[in-house]
Amino acid sequence: MKKENSISRRSFLKSSAMAGALGAIGTGGAATVLTSCGGGGAENAAATKALKEPGTYYIPELVDLATDGQELKAGVIGCGGRGSGAAFDFLNAANGVTIVALGDTFKERVDGLADKLKADKGIDIPADKRFVGLDAYKQVIDSGVDVVIVATPPNFRPYHFQYATEKGKHSFLEKPICVDPVGYKIIVATAKQAQAKGLRIVTGTQRHHQRNYVESYKKIMEGAIGEITGGVVYWNQNMLWYRERQQGWSDCEWMIKDWVNWKWLSGDHIVEQHVHNIDVFTWFSGLKPVKAVGFGSRQRRLTGDQYDNFSIDFTMENGIHLHSMCRQIDGCVNNVSEFIQGTKGSWSTANGETVIKDLADNVIWKFDKEAEKATFKQTNPYVLEHVNWINSIRGKKEIEQASETAIANMAAIMGRESAYTGAEISWDSMIASSQDYLPKDLNLGKMDMSGFVVQVPGKPVEKK
Repeated sequence: MKKENSISRRSFLKSSAMAGALGAIGTGGAATVLTSCGGGGAENAAATKALKEPGTYYIPELVDLATDGQELKAGVIGCGGRGSGAAFDFLNAANGVTIVALGDTFKERVDGLADKLKADKGIDIPADKRFVGLDAYKQVIDSGVDVVIVATPPNFRPYHFQYATEKGKHSFLEKPICVDPVGYKIIVATAKQAQAKGLRIVTGTQRHHQRNYVESYKKIMEGAIGEITGGVVYWNQNMLWYRERQQGWSDCEWMIKDWVNWKWLSGDHIVEQHVHNIDVFTWFSGLKPVKAVGFGSRQRRLTGDQYDNFSIDFTMENGIHLHSMCRQIDGCVNNVSEFIQGTKGSWSTANGETVIKDLADNVIWKFDKEAEKATFKQTNPYVLEHVNWINSIRGKKEIEQASETAIANMAAIMGRESAYTGAEISWDSMIASSQDYLPKDLNLGKMDMSGFVVQVPGKPVEKK
């Protein structure tokens, strides 16, 4: 097999620690779409040792459309861009599903999604099923729905999940599912309650339902790269959108409409966005971080109180390291990908290709995107996560992704807090922390804005 580049991974491998035991996350089955390259593959296969035995880890069934079954009535909580997208993903995932209630802090967003549902799907949401305000989530959940789609700004999601579970509703939770240790603890406790009630919980970490990632996970569990020794994950891109304050907007109204720029609402972009990539490593390795040391800064952001770049070194449970890098600045090189090193080779999603290489940098496996398109009608992972959710509900198959997503979420929180403070942050200290980003005076009128400031790590230089 021809080498794709001349960079050797040997120097990285020699300085890496060996991976330890990996945590099991369930069982399942999926169709296989892949192509293998040569280059010693037969010899390698003979010596391959599985990291986990088939049937001891969860693989979703990524079919084009959910199996027909009971009618499911959904309520959407959070009708902005992601909530609207999730609403249509849900409707496109199955027959016999509909949306019957909408809720958002702002009326124009509820009405906007209602208009789109009527125009594109013929679904008419009556006025008495359109709920507005900070407590609209309770009204949606209490309106007679079977399932809820939670896509509000992230700080609110633990509380919405908690109430939905209390009322016995299956939940789809957009990621991230929390922004602080208090939210994390609510999520973990509620996930246990949901599981005990037989509720099916799926989170918006769509890579878990994206075929190239699922097939990669299977290959790595089969031992294709050997034991995991470390990795690097990236989400470097242009700056996201922002909203300038308009005349007449209250403090809270402005912040919620500009939510991706305020750390109390989004958790900062390492939590809100980069959690996807961190999640891939915690999922594939089965490990959580024990400590994080990192830095970040604010260079270009125009609103809010967030950073726009982070670089974090995570030490995992067995001593291996994960480097995490994310940035939202225009005019810089972009990279959204993951790289994992093993004792026998490496796995990468860089440059739009999903490949496994041996230690000599030869490609020994590559996900075949064209074969996927030829085999399946549905290739959108945002729809496939709803297909799996609906099939789990209708088939009474256990699925509870919140507790797993919470691990990656907490890792991102650790990295953020290290960058904000300059301190080494441990997993145990965050679990014990009472940090709560929810404002005490939360309301749609005037709020105390003095606490919404950009964090500066360390201490000032002492003059001599």
